[in-house]
Amino acid sequence: MKEEIKSFIDYLEREKHASSNTQVSYCRDLMQMAAFFEEMGITEPAKVTKTALTSYMLHLEREGRAATTVSRMLASVKAFFHYEIRSGRVKRDPAELLHAPRIEKKPPVILTVEEVNRLLSQPDGTAPKEIRDKAMLELLYATGIRVSELINLRMEDVNLAVGFITCRDGQKERMVPFGRVAKDAILKYLDCGRPELLKGGESELLFTNCSGGAMSRQGFWKLIKSYGRKAGIEEDITPHTLRHSFAAHLLSNGADVRAVQTMMGHADLATTQMYMSYTGINSVRDAYRTAHPRK
Repeated sequence: MKEEIKSFIDYLEREKHASSNTQVSYCRDLMQMAAFFEEMGITEPAKVTKTALTSYMLHLEREGRAATTVSRMLASVKAFFHYEIRSGRVKRDPAELLHAPRIEKKPPVILTVEEVNRLLSQPDGTAPKEIRDKAMLELLYATGIRVSELINLRMEDVNLAVGFITCRDGQKERMVPFGRVAKDAILKYLDCGRPELLKGGESELLFTNCSGGAMSRQGFWKLIKSYGRKAGIEEDITPHTLRHSFAAHLLSNGADVRAVQTMMGHADLATTQMYMSYTGINSVRDAYRTAHPRK
């Protein structure tokens, strides 16, 4: 089954132009499925039945996997068997009638402008790492890009003269503007931070770790969590929080929704429009905190 999974991942890259993160996610999900079926003596996709897949889904739930995780893994399984049907290796789709668990959709965490300012002011030291962190946070909020896009930015992707970055996701790319504050933070990083982190070495990446190598999403996740605590922000901050806040703040200040869609890299306008329903949340929360006697 592992060879068929590899063929599917190659198809995603070749035909669907899926990003590397998407490919890794599908591969991880499907290899876990293959390992489960291997223990049951099932090594070919054509031998997988609906009953076997149902057992696998129940196994995931018994392991304590979140509904969102089970739902994502089922989506990976469905895509794989759909590909196998089209390839002619499987005659009947065992995943066709399986349904994902119901997921209670939580609204995204959107910070107030004051909270964003507090968060972005946390790395204020002169150490190379703090200078880098400041530039990364400023650029993340200035552009609303994904963390995977941020840590994969190359030097050639940044045009400081006109204030634009080029983001790449698979074979798709888009240009996103940024303002003076982010530009100043990047210039300071390029002058005082990056050379110290590289220690005489070279890298095509804009942002590097303290050893001059590539940063990880997990590393940035820990970084932003730490600064969130220092800023005294009660909400559970993730790297996506600044992306959510970027979209909500632009829309609440009258930005065109299609322009925001382009900057966010959303394929579906409805995904961007979702933020319009949250733009009033912070003003309501601020009014409550200001006026309620037991806030």
